[in-house]
Amino acid sequence: MAKITFSQPIVSVSWLHDHLEAENLIVLDGTINKKFDETTFHIPHIRFFDIKNKFSDTAAPFPSTFPSQEQFQTEARALGINNNSAIVVSDDKGIYSSARVWWLFKAFGFDNVAVLDGGFPEWKKAGYKIEVINQTPIKPGDFVATYQPERMVFFDAMKQASETKSNTIIDARSEGRFKSLEPEPREGLRMGTIPSSVNLPFETLLEDNKFIAKNAMETAFQKLVNKEEPVIFTCGSGITACVLALGATMVGYQNTSVYDGSWTEWGSLVSG
Repeated sequence: MAKITFSQPIVSVSWLHDHLEAENLIVLDGTINKKFDETTFHIPHIRFFDIKNKFSDTAAPFPSTFPSQEQFQTEARALGINNNSAIVVSDDKGIYSSARVWWLFKAFGFDNVAVLDGGFPEWKKAGYKIEVINQTPIKPGDFVATYQPERMVFFDAMKQASETKSNTIIDARSEGRFKSLEPEPREGLRMGTIPSSVNLPFETLLEDNKFIAKNAMETAFQKLVNKEEPVIFTCGSGITACVLALGATMVGYQNTSVYDGSWTEWGSLVSG
């Protein structure tokens, strides 16, 4: 089967089923906090992308902190990823942490990556084959990471963007959390909102584990920001902000970035 190059950042389960044996295809499971062993079933040939322990700075005070270029390259090579690989990312919720994996690859200069629309739930719903993981050792890849600083925003830059309103800041948390009507799930973290931000709950873009139609998604974004304007996406801990980044990319937004620390960092460092 011919080598794959993606023209879109998302693929269907039927597409993946038809291309599963492609020469350069690697399927990754980006589910957070997953038990990944010989007792659980998965999409055939899948490899576990361990966001929390392998692809985050575990020494940082906040969860899922952006890793160094060296760490990302080392761990990606350990998964057998090459510079000419084509990567499809799935997760067990449908569209959730798979978007974070997609964004991390983009942030390290790798664009031949797509998210599986509907993830593992949609794969099972379609009745496609599932199997336990293959314990065959993985041949290390030759992937080279090249950090793209425009993809990520960190605390000082976020504070400046909030103060100067240089970027539209879109928060992916629920309306209840955004409006301080319900507590944060992280124990001890105060309620609140980054000043000058607006709200677009990431679930707004989803229906039955999959993305809604592109025209509906485009309408949701255009109510908040024009395609020419720079956008920073934020959420609770940098995961679901990437769902918005993926959706925005699908409908043609290009000047987008993700605030890595998101509300967990901001709410911890900035008093209400």
